[in-house]
Amino acid sequence: MLKFPLLAPKNDNLSYSNSCISEYIGCKIYESIGIPAQEVLLGVFNSAKGEKIAVACKDFTMNGEILQDFASLKNQIIDSQNNGYGTELSDILTTFESQSAIDSKILSTRFWDMFVVDSLIGNFDRHNGNWGFLYNPKTDELKLAPVYDCGNSLFSQADENIMQSTLSQKGELHSRVYNIPSSAIKENGKRINYFAFLSSCSNEDCNQALQRIVPKINMDSIRSIIDNTPFITDLQKQFYITVLETRKELILDFSYKKLQ
Repeated sequence: MLKFPLLAPKNDNLSYSNSCISEYIGCKIYESIGIPAQEVLLGVFNSAKGEKIAVACKDFTMNGEILQDFASLKNQIIDSQNNGYGTELSDILTTFESQSAIDSKILSTRFWDMFVVDSLIGNFDRHNGNWGFLYNPKTDELKLAPVYDCGNSLFSQADENIMQSTLSQKGELHSRVYNIPSSAIKENGKRINYFAFLSSCSNEDCNQALQRIVPKINMDSIRSIIDNTPFITDLQKQFYITVLETRKELILDFSYKKLQ
């Protein structure tokens, strides 16, 4: 599957977002931490309208397996008032315990592992429709699918001016750690702030995910991923590395140390 750059509705100074770059780097970071993710390649797509940077995503369904998102499972459990695409945390956790298609511990572990990694890469759109399972209709078996759809991370609508100001102004950088982006998951109808939630250490399953994931994050490997990402400028590389290092230190390392 080819993904093309999306429009940037939140930034009039940017014709297209950097979503393809974010998809590529985000999946590679997941892979470096040891969480299965879709295989991705960056390349140039030529058309009559010119060249575009696109990301190719390898099809991970094999032997007749079918991709099913978490929303389809949640829709069978939660009443219609809170449908499958509703991202209220309490409803999601209830689904883990109420469904019988897959071990609830496996579901919970993947969910919280993704929550921690998404807090690192600044993913604001990990909703119930972009993670899920592979279903084998022949054996009626369900297993976790690789992580996919990381295009709405790493501030994909940031232009050169935003990148420059983030790198040169500490307040701008900290705003992109403590304030934005928020998670797509909600508590009491409000999107969860990654720093506030993780640093509160209030959810034991999330705490266990922090303890699993943080020691596996190798910033040297992540820097190598970004340094070897094609088609991006030195400014983009510096922006991505700085944002990731700062989010790791101020969100994940801070919360992890509180647990210790």
